[in-house]
Parts: sequence; C-alpha cells; structure tokens
Amino acid sequence: MDAGQDGWIRVPVGDDAARWATRADSRPVLLVVHNVTAATRLLDVLPLFHDDLRVQLLATTPGSSAFRAGLAELFAKVDVPVVPWEQAVRLPVQLAISASFGGQLAALPCQLTILSHGVGYTKKLATPRSRDTGEPGSAPVFGLSREWLLGEDGAPFVDALVLSHPEQLERLRAACPEAVHTAVLAGDPCFDRVLAARGHRERYRRTLGTHPGQRLVLLNSTWHTESLFGDGGDDLLPALLPRLTSELPADEYRVAAVLHPNIWYGHGPGQIRIWLDRARRAGLTLVDPLDGWRQALLAADVVIGDHGSVTYYAAALGTPVLLGAAPLAALDPDAPISDFVRETPRLDPTAPLRPQLDTLISEHQPRLGPAEFTTSHPGESAARLRRLFYAQLGLPEPDEPALLEPLPLPRYELPSRTAPLRVLTWLRGSGEVAVERYADPRSEPPGDGEVHLAVHEDTRDPAQLAIADVVFGEGSATDPRFGSPARWTAETLLRHPHSALAAYVTSPDACTVRTRDGQLLRLTADSAEPTADPAMYASALHAWLAAGKSVEELMPEGLTVRTGAAVHSVQVTSVRVTPA
Repeated sequence: MDAGQDGWIRVPVGDDAARWATRADSRPVLLVVHNVTAATRLLDVLPLFHDDLRVQLLATTPGSSAFRAGLAELFAKVDVPVVPWEQAVRLPVQLAISASFGGQLAALPCQLTILSHGVGYTKKLATPRSRDTGEPGSAPVFGLSREWLLGEDGAPFVDALVLSHPEQLERLRAACPEAVHTAVLAGDPCFDRVLAARGHRERYRRTLGTHPGQRLVLLNSTWHTESLFGDGGDDLLPALLPRLTSELPADEYRVAAVLHPNIWYGHGPGQIRIWLDRARRAGLTLVDPLDGWRQALLAADVVIGDHGSVTYYAAALGTPVLLGAAPLAALDPDAPISDFVRETPRLDPTAPLRPQLDTLISEHQPRLGPAEFTTSHPGESAARLRRLFYAQLGLPEPDEPALLEPLPLPRYELPSRTAPLRVLTWLRGSGEVAVERYADPRSEPPGDGEVHLAVHEDTRDPAQLAIADVVFGEGSATDPRFGSPARWTAETLLRHPHSALAAYVTSPDACTVRTRDGQLLRLTADSAEPTADPAMYASALHAWLAAGKSVEELMPEGLTVRTGAAVHSVQVTSVRVTPA
C-alpha cells in the first residue's frame, strides 16, 4: 500500500488486490467515519475483530460532516489503512460499518450496517430535502425517517440498522415502514462498556482529583445551538461556570465538564480552553471527549446537562440530573428522552446553586425510564453485534467470546486553582479549624467566619498577590528551579511582605510552610491516601495563628481541619534547616 501526495493510502483494487499484502485472502471491512463523534462508536466495536486474520480493517471518511477536525489524529491513533472516499466506493469490500448518515452511503457496493452514535435515534436534523421546504418543524428524526433511510429509488440503502431497544423499532415502523426489515436489536456497546466499568468508580474519581467526601459536579453539553453550551437558548453556560466555581466550596466540590466532540473539534480545543480559561483557573477540569467522558460520568455525583445522550446516560446510571437547557423542539416527541426532558428538574439560574445541588442529591430517587430504554439487552451487545457482522461477511464467528475493551484509566488530573481563593475559617475547639475556600468569587463568601485571601503564585492578577495573606505554590521538593521548600518559602515571604504565611505543596498529602516570624513547618495528612488539597491545611494553620494561637499548641496532637462533613487530621512538625 502506498501513500499518495495527499496523505491517503491507495489500496490496490481489482487484479492488483491479490498482491496487496501478506494476507491476500483477508476480507476487507470498511469503517465509514463521518466525524470524531461517530468514530467513538466505531472504536467501541473494533475489538470484535481482534485476533482474526481473516479480516482486514480499512477506514474512510465521506467528507460530508462539517465537523471533520480531529479525524487525522484519530486515524493515526487507530493506525489502520485510511482510503479516500472516491476509492472506498470502488473497493471489493463485503461489509461497511458506519455510525452516522450522510455522504452518499448508498454508493457503497456492499453490505452496510449503521450504528447509533447516541442513545438510540432521538434528535431531529434537517436533510437537504427538508431544508428546502423552509417549513418550521420539517426536520426529520435523524436515523429513523424516510429522508435518512431511503435512497433515490425509494428503497432502504441500509442492510442492518442497529437499534438498542424495541421502542426504537416501533418508532421506525411508524416513520419508515419500508426499512423495518433492516432493524437489528443488538443493544448499546457504549453503555455496555460503562456498565462493565462501574466497579472502578472510586478509581475514576481519584483520577479526576476528587477526594473522599467531595462531590463531583459534571457539566455536559451536546452541540445544538440551544444546548447548555449553545447561544441559541438561554446562553447559560458562560454565566454558570464562574458561579459554580465561586459558589461551591472548593474543598467540598469538584467541577468538571464534558463537551460534545463537535463542540471540542468544531471550535478547536485551544479555543475552548480560551473561552473557559477563567473557570479552568478556578478549578474546572475539561474532560477529553474521546477517551475520558464515560469515566467522568461514572465518577460524577450530579450532572448538569441538556438533551444530549450523555445526560441521558447519566440518568440511566441513576445519577442525579439537573437540566440547564432542554429544547424539546429538537427531539422526537415520541422518544423516551422527550419524556425525560419534560420531567427532569430544571436548574434555576436565578437561585443559589449549592442548595439546588444539595437538595437534588439528598432527595434523588433514580428513575426507571432512562435505565429501561437505554438498552433492552444490557451486556449483550458484543455477542449480538459480532454475530451480525460475521453473518454479513459470510464467515463463522471466532471461537473466543465476543468482548468489548474495558474503559482505560485516564491520566491523573491534579486540580489546578490559580485564581484567588477567599477563605472562610472558624475555630471549633482545641486544635480544630473549619475551612471553606471559594475560588474567584464575585462577592464575599457567605458566612460569619474570619476571612483571608489565599493566592497561588502563578495567579494572573499580581495585585492579588500583593494583598494575599497566604501565598502558595507547588512543585518537587528537589526541583532546582526553586532550590528547596525552605528557600522557596523564604523567598516568597521576602517578595510579598504583606503575606503572613507561604506554603509550598510538594506532594498530594503534604506541604512546607513558613510563618512571618520564621517558623518552618511540615504539614502532612495523617491518612493512608490524600484527602484534601494541602494548601487548604496552610489556610487552616494561618487561621489558627491569626487567632493568637501558637504552633506549640498543635504539637504533638496535630491540627484537625473540617471541610463540610469531612475531617482531616494533619500532623504539624518543625523542619530544621541545615546551614549551607
């Protein structure tokens, strides 16, 4: 196989196919990839062909999607031959698998299987024909209508339309009876992978930097203009993000966001980070929409979402959901997701956020509808889909069981807060301090505690550093750029004469602090695993000293720090510095 000047791989056809490769008798299977969203569903089923030398995988893109960014990187990651569309329609392929429509799929001269790239087929999406009518509400249901399923001859061009639940079959029967014979009930491989990974929830939470006792709030948006991220509805997200990171105590809540791949790649990951920069500096984690969203969904305590599939998956898992956007006009009124949108609690953007989230979590009762209608065959999609694919190929199935890939463990996301933190503290008893930290608040935090300002040395606003009570940073204890924790803390207090305390975080469970009177101390979580941000321990110590207490009163029992219902035991030890 040779790569042309355009980067596409030219696969020999006709008589040259026998000289194509070592396995000349392998049967080609073509993966038709419209965009990254559809690609994620094709990647779900890729393991069904593993270890079978009788099958040669190829990939192509019809070029019909407006959201093609990111495909080159994805193709490079999968690393199977990629052929141009004009050649793909001439290849001697027996089976093509797609997870979307569009792009002249009817031109493929082989068996064609269509998978859903969401929760069933729920959304209305205009075709060129429906756009031409110009009539409101003329958009057909994507994947379950004549406009999407029938060719110019009025016959279905799809050989197998994979459905996850019989309710979709009934909607297909009503909307396009000509295509009913193509329907195959085969479950949902995406959701099956999520269900199989439920036992790893705590591991995914730790990966996102969520400590025991913290609640993970997950924002989710699909790509519609009236979605949570869109500007065609209430344009809620730009105002919601800074409120979440400033109204929710940073040590009691983690905030993460999963954005639809069409948002991520349509605008560009760099642009998304620029748009959400303030929220990211206040602690928001942006989750990879290709490899990390399912793990984040399993880790979440509550989801703020919209009418997209990820929000519905969350409800199917039994996770509490608040809808920030819910455009019913974009949905098939007969689809179960429409009932879900009508009945799910709505976020009130005019009311304080924390009471809404806490009430939702405490009063939540999982609903049966999403769990029931997501798939009628939980855990069976691998076996059902492989049976379908091999029947279309005319090959007997491999002897090994059909299995999907387990969800990988994403890379660790250390919460990064370089935005200024307003800190409320209360002395509760002997050696005990309660702490609430609020990132980048627009007003003073609620409560009657003592208030101080804690600022990361990498803050974008140096004026805040000039008035910070606590300055903190993080790095390795042996990083030559900082010399040592002792040197870093000394230099920091010298640069910021207003500050009372400097804290250098050297590990997930410890930091070194220096007080204005020169005491050098080590604060270490008395726990088998990290339970909080060590910079929070430094704020608790500052509150203790600012109240006129002494370090000696904390020895040897240590400092007890409360954040919400969580109690953290912190050892306080003096650090002796050996003169150079």
